[in-house]
Amino acid sequence: MLEIRKTFCRVCHAACPVLVDIEDGHTVVGVRGDRDDPVFGGYTCIKGRQLADQHHDPDRLRSSLRRTDGGFEPIASADALDDIAARIRAIVDEHGPRAVASYTGTGAFQNSTAAGVAAAWHAGFDSPSFYTSVTIDQPAHRSAALRLGAWDAGWHNFTDSDVTLIVGYNPLVSSYGPAGGLQGTNPFVKLREAKERGMSVIVIDPRRTETASFADIWLQVQPGQDPALLSAMIRHILDDGLHDSTFCDEFVDGLDDLRRAVDPFTLDVAAERARVHAADVQAAAELFAAGPRGAGGTGTGPNMAPHSMLSEHLTLTLNVICGRVLRSGETLESGAFLTPGDTRRAQVIAPSDPAPGAPHRMRDLRGQPGEMLTNSLADEILEPGDGQVRALIVSGGNPVVAFPDQEKTEAALADLDLLVVIDPRMTPTAEMADYVIAPKLELERPDVPHIMDKRIPAVYTNYTPAVLETDVDLLSEWEVFAGIAARNDTPITLPGGTVPMGAGAVADSVDDDTILDLVYGTARMPIAEMRTQRGVVHDDVVRVVDADPGADARFAVAPPDVVDELSVVRDEPAADAAFPFRLVSRRMKHVLNSLGRELPGLASVGTTNPAYLHPDDLTELGVAEGDLVALESPHGRIVGVAAAGDDVKPGVVSMSHAWGLGSRSEGDVHEHGSPTNRLVANDVGYDPITGMAIQSAIPVAIRPWT
Repeated sequence: MLEIRKTFCRVCHAACPVLVDIEDGHTVVGVRGDRDDPVFGGYTCIKGRQLADQHHDPDRLRSSLRRTDGGFEPIASADALDDIAARIRAIVDEHGPRAVASYTGTGAFQNSTAAGVAAAWHAGFDSPSFYTSVTIDQPAHRSAALRLGAWDAGWHNFTDSDVTLIVGYNPLVSSYGPAGGLQGTNPFVKLREAKERGMSVIVIDPRRTETASFADIWLQVQPGQDPALLSAMIRHILDDGLHDSTFCDEFVDGLDDLRRAVDPFTLDVAAERARVHAADVQAAAELFAAGPRGAGGTGTGPNMAPHSMLSEHLTLTLNVICGRVLRSGETLESGAFLTPGDTRRAQVIAPSDPAPGAPHRMRDLRGQPGEMLTNSLADEILEPGDGQVRALIVSGGNPVVAFPDQEKTEAALADLDLLVVIDPRMTPTAEMADYVIAPKLELERPDVPHIMDKRIPAVYTNYTPAVLETDVDLLSEWEVFAGIAARNDTPITLPGGTVPMGAGAVADSVDDDTILDLVYGTARMPIAEMRTQRGVVHDDVVRVVDADPGADARFAVAPPDVVDELSVVRDEPAADAAFPFRLVSRRMKHVLNSLGRELPGLASVGTTNPAYLHPDDLTELGVAEGDLVALESPHGRIVGVAAAGDDVKPGVVSMSHAWGLGSRSEGDVHEHGSPTNRLVANDVGYDPITGMAIQSAIPVAIRPWT
């Protein structure tokens, strides 16, 4: 019997509502967008339409595995958790709680309970060693906002903006953007509608992305030169009095220091360094300043490049000096139903320590609030001494191809006393594990759109029950952590209360829905009510109210380390003769980092991550499309498949990250792609606050492969 069941896709962050055709309760035979949804209107991306292949992939793990001398053998999940819990208990007894770490990756973030339960598990036995993919590619978002200060009510809404500034991200492919930017709710239509109502679009990107093709002004910046370009825009706005002086007088400290710090970055200097036209930089600055509504934001491009914190700070500073904040009496465009409170204040959240977390044991780094820095995890495993990480649980991630410095990452994983991987696939990381736990996939569990909840441009709620029946031994990610906690008698305390435990087991009454209620126990709309409000737009807006009496916090636009870093940027050489190209990361519409390319419907789109070069560069190199090229950086070398890219700036090579295999089984680059993380080191050129490795704008030399 065929049934049509309503759910939403969790292959990427967008959470597009879909209708799934299910035969006999357990076989997906069709997936399509839900045209009746009031926000998405039937939109879904190519990844979401492959849910059938994802769930029924013959290579999908349907049993947990334990390593043996000859490979792996199936093991019941309860037995696996018994073994894992005992080994973790022994490691904690010998080395202390810090020795046990977990990493929540992209795959697990598509489950709204995974990260929250993992973090609570760590808190239950006083281990600070909680790591996530947030600190692999965009840690500057949080740290820069802490250092600068934040506006409690947030930036202007995209839905009524007059201008938007898009720095190094591509929401038409990623279906995701920073607060105040274009989101993945049918982004092509939403951008076209915004343009039709008069919104101007400024894009800063070294390639003519799908989003850049809609731009009124596209600044094809030289990779790594975003700070110079953004500084010149700030300088021009301040020099010509185009900023919101009233807002700055009331809410901004350090404006004169900022003026002096950006003074060397004239329009001509920025044009020379960024290899753009000075008149275009001026036009972009004036268009953004004219507004009067609209914000700027960044993505993985500048956040993975050198001076990532500085680029983020300067972009947010453009918002600040132009006063692009929601004022008292306005409303947020999103419902923010999963967070507490139905009001926000028209006031500054005071600047604070951008790295307030636990200290790392190397490079004077500290963690972000509630988590450590993933780009230092390999060192925490390899560095002997008190606090050395000896056990790691990887939840929905693939460090071998995602972490910077593949060789060091592999050495670290091999050095562990215990490696547990929760993944439906035998990834290069899973192949190194002691235990691989087979998880439920999205259609097999209930969920809420937690990542998009504060970003959907409507006061909208959604929830999905499990829509696919399964009778095999699969676990949700939370069950792994809760199962270990129960066996080791450590609590998991969530906003809605503590997970009920029995004698060495989670209570029989606890299920996926129970955990949703506990994780979002302080949500402004209870999950119980959200279950009845599936795909609904509400009148219950979040309102901006007056500042608290006596509120006097102000933005810090020119803290000393920002001023010092601008001096470093000013004096840096703009080119490197030995490595004349710059490799930048790019998003691909058919994959999410390392997820998806194993599925037939997506593999037909592309099975490798080509090295896209400008046609003139291909000619100069004597290389044709499809030829293999060697790409060498100061740290390492990879082989890529050359492709012509008219959208790429000359002197730039564009590749997607998180492809390829481990170094022990490289395979055919045409079939598996190349891991760009081999080109970078995590301890050279890193950001001193976030530990961010240089994973874009990487200096490389390119030659035909022989």
